[in-house]
Amino acid sequence: MLWELIATLVAGLGAAGIALAIRFISRKKAPRWLIPVFAGLGMLSFQVQSEYNWYSHQAGLLPEGLEVVRTVEQQTFWRPWSYLYPQTLRFIAADIANAAPNQRNEAIWLVDLYFFERRLSAKKVVQVVHCQQHARADFTTQLAIPAPGEAISADWYQLEQNDPLLLALCQRQKV
Repeated sequence: MLWELIATLVAGLGAAGIALAIRFISRKKAPRWLIPVFAGLGMLSFQVQSEYNWYSHQAGLLPEGLEVVRTVEQQTFWRPWSYLYPQTLRFIAADIANAAPNQRNEAIWLVDLYFFERRLSAKKVVQVVHCQQHARADFTTQLAIPAPGEAISADWYQLEQNDPLLLALCQRQKV
């Protein structure tokens, strides 16, 4: 975040420098208020650009085997441009490459989910996914793993059949 602050200040100084150049070229006929306006617009433009590029930059840094399974786009009133083009400020990636099948029931997979949010550290949550019953559960020592054909308990959350986590993980099982 410190580097982003420094980059924002540098963008403001650079834009103010452009305004100074305009005043120099116009032999000081351009108004003086142009300098702070350019500085503010430069800093605001840099922040907007960095907010919109955050997701693609972070997703590009993910190691091979991690797949983005969900993105969260946000619109806020203090960012009116987000109503035209919503910003992706959070996403979830699943470690598909290192997912492991359960030895008791091969339709159940253990997978690490990573939660990314702008300006926060990534969080890791271990999940258990049941491919046949389209469900997921938080991995705990108290979680009852059903045998093949057995019904799941209330600790499990139902998933849609087209849920990206379910599709990414269960497609791997069939390969």
